Amino acid sequence: MVLLRHISIALTAAVAALGSALFIALNYFYKRRVWSPEMDYYMIKEEEEDRSERQVLVLGLDGAGKSSMLQGLTGAKTKRSCRPTRGFNFMSLSTPACQLDFLEIGGGEDLRMYWTEYLRKTHILVYVVDSADRGRLPMAKDELHRLLRADCQLPVVVLGNKQDKPNAVSVSELHEALSLGAVGDERKLFLLAAQLGSDELNAPCSLQAFKDLLLQLV
Repeated sequence: MVLLRHISIALTAAVAALGSALFIALNYFYKRRVWSPEMDYYMIKEEEEDRSERQVLVLGLDGAGKSSMLQGLTGAKTKRSCRPTRGFNFMSLSTPACQLDFLEIGGGEDLRMYWTEYLRKTHILVYVVDSADRGRLPMAKDELHRLLRADCQLPVVVLGNKQDKPNAVSVSELHEALSLGAVGDERKLFLLAAQLGSDELNAPCSLQAFKDLLLQLV
């Protein structure tokens, strides 16, 4: 009886040791065979999304005309008044080359502190400036250069909006007021005159030129 008891204890210990070894081995192969393909899948999926979708971040002080630009890009026949954006606006535009996802963030003081958080996944920055708001051009310049310092390689399109206003600064004056000459040559930066709130520059030809520039940059 004593001998049988010792044999039983030995067999129990052996089975336990074998079970532990099998558990460790299965756990190892489980991680290798399950999690690695999943990681590869998400990597491939992310690469496919990157090739087909491009995010355009639209920023600027409140009242600059960011929402008007997005409204014009929708191709709406009628123009509606745009209230200042208190949060976010989002719009997708499908083109033969890719899908442009426009994300507008409000330009109020309480939202500007979060602008840089959205630069990481952005492919192009569109910065809209009210050319007629001469008193806030220094603030617009400071916010723009804060964004430029946060990302040194992001392509930037600056839209000098409301050029149709009588007191609007010219494109050359806007270039100087925003200190764009201080931006290095390695940066892809473009300054465009715009009247996104008027019927004339909501015409398809003007918007098409803007879209063509975005597609070249992506």
